[in-house]
Amino acid sequence: MNVSEQSRIVRDRDLLSELLAPLRLHGVFHSRWSLAAPWGIAGDSEDCALLHYIREGECAVELAGRSEPLLLRRGDLAVFPHGTAHRLGDRPGRDTVPLVDLLPRRPPGAVRTVRTGGPGPRTELICGGLHYAAAAAAPLYRALPAVLVLDRAAVESEPMLADTLGRISADDVHTGPGGPLVALRAFEMVFVLAMRAALSGLAHSEPLLRAVGHPAVAAALLAVQTRFAEPWTLESLAAEAGLSRSAFAAVFRELVGEPPMAHLTARRMQEAARLLTETDMSQARIAERVGYRSTAGFHLAFRAWSGGTPGEHRRTAAPAAPSAVSE
Repeated sequence: MNVSEQSRIVRDRDLLSELLAPLRLHGVFHSRWSLAAPWGIAGDSEDCALLHYIREGECAVELAGRSEPLLLRRGDLAVFPHGTAHRLGDRPGRDTVPLVDLLPRRPPGAVRTVRTGGPGPRTELICGGLHYAAAAAAPLYRALPAVLVLDRAAVESEPMLADTLGRISADDVHTGPGGPLVALRAFEMVFVLAMRAALSGLAHSEPLLRAVGHPAVAAALLAVQTRFAEPWTLESLAAEAGLSRSAFAAVFRELVGEPPMAHLTARRMQEAARLLTETDMSQARIAERVGYRSTAGFHLAFRAWSGGTPGEHRRTAAPAAPSAVSE
């Protein structure tokens, strides 16, 4: 591995950390399933990230808008970053039961075991729902595909991921003192390691994943994610990426799906929304913190991004508790 490849890997991992750290995972519901064919389950969209790990057997996953079902086998792991609605069954097209009928309540910190189905071959699943603050999700995270799949070989190539999944499968991680926190950290570890493996293994199939693996675009994304308050221009971002203005704008839009400055604005507004919700910082100070010298310019940008003013967002969001950054 040469120096440039090593630098790219370090940068990619730093970017992944920056994308996932703001999510602030705060709870996990997990369940164990023993399903005998014929069986089918339909889950609605959920406001959390979802994980499905196949302990034994196999199953089919169907998503709206996707023509071909996904076939998961023993040792495979499917990650749904946005909790996208999907159907599970022992084979595609199977009649389904709504998930809410089998698990009417799924509060964070709880665990359930479900056994259902018929006389056929059995499938064993471990499922987790990781709750996070949607407003804190970075723009690039929101653009992730609906589902990322790691096959058994990819899981086993990440020893820590395989080991953690094995322990979750074998142990009652939710029992005893501190059980909910242990479960959260275990599933959080699986989530982060799975995302890292997926971004590495699928870098040539999805435009967004290719963006993380593209040295120039990854450098610009990391700058936008971590240094959004700086007075960036298209020219200075291109220089950060080491490309000409036109080449940078073209490749960024192709891989990320929007122009560089639009992505920067979204990152700034996401941080502004978080500060409005979580702190009592003044709007003028927030404008400065996210890179605006003019409060009026900040108000216009926020309205264009959210459809409402910063003040309206603060009034309709959860009450902010004074924090160490309040001014």
